[in-house]
Amino acid sequence: MSREWIRNRKADHYHRRATHEGYRSRAAYKLKEIDDRIGMLKIGSRVLDVGASPGGWSQVAKERVGDGIVVAVDLGDMPPIDGVSFIRGDISERATIDRIKDICQEFDVVLSDASPRLSGNKVYDRGRDLALCWSVMELAQEMLRPGGTTVIKMFQGDELIELREHFSIMYRSVDTLKPRSSLNRSSEVYLAFRRLLRDHPAPGA
Repeated sequence: MSREWIRNRKADHYHRRATHEGYRSRAAYKLKEIDDRIGMLKIGSRVLDVGASPGGWSQVAKERVGDGIVVAVDLGDMPPIDGVSFIRGDISERATIDRIKDICQEFDVVLSDASPRLSGNKVYDRGRDLALCWSVMELAQEMLRPGGTTVIKMFQGDELIELREHFSIMYRSVDTLKPRSSLNRSSEVYLAFRRLLRDHPAPGA
């Protein structure tokens, strides 16, 4: 029984489960595992899901926050989800941020399962991944309430260490998580920046 066979079976299991349970992607189980561990999605919470399409994380967020607010943002389209507000836009543009604020001024949780389209050039791809994660973290600094949580996906490497060290001073704790539903062959991990400080120092201060 090869490792490749085990990995493929694992991937098929979560794909089949997502299809059976009505989730748009197997990534839904990654968020479930993360939230089961750190307990950030509570009834009534306000959640911003960046890079949300096709919507698996937004589905889970909406289930767990009940009558709370879920705002999903993506560069591309996303089919509607009941109770989720969708914005098509670039979070690095002020116009997109203003549209988010028109719906909700402040969030309890900022999520991002986004990653850039891979080119095969590891140096280039890691640089783009770092830039994307940096943009999400900067957005969280503006839109996350004191005591809030930010969760982002990132590839393991020096770039992850750089980003973690830069932003960790603004949070009480940072966890590095690898959900069981992540493929073993993937270098992705999730950084959970927990409990944003009210009077956090500015980066580089």
